[in-house]
Amino acid sequence: MTLWQGTIIILGMFAVTFGVRFVLFARADKVVMPTFIEKALKFVPVAVLTAIITPMILMPTQQIDISLSNPWLLGALAAFVVGIWRQQQLLTILVGVLVFFVAKYGFSL
Repeated sequence: MTLWQGTIIILGMFAVTFGVRFVLFARADKVVMPTFIEKALKFVPVAVLTAIITPMILMPTQQIDISLSNPWLLGALAAFVVGIWRQQQLLTILVGVLVFFVAKYGFSL
């Protein structure tokens, strides 16, 4: 592929991506969403994050591992407990990461 072909491909991808998004955003103020869809869309980030993280926590070696030797599970459980107890996002993240690293590297020495 030459420099000219690469440039044309990148510009084409830009035009398609920008065009689709521009059309959707330009018409967004004229579209009225039903109330139940707006309520349902509030749960999308939580659902997507759960779908990404759950396999990583429960299957770190491509097989289900629900044991105390799974550092991913220990970190997630610690983060869950602190999140429910304190309801502070930064503290929840810090505790989960700390427990994960201690379980993964501290006990394997």
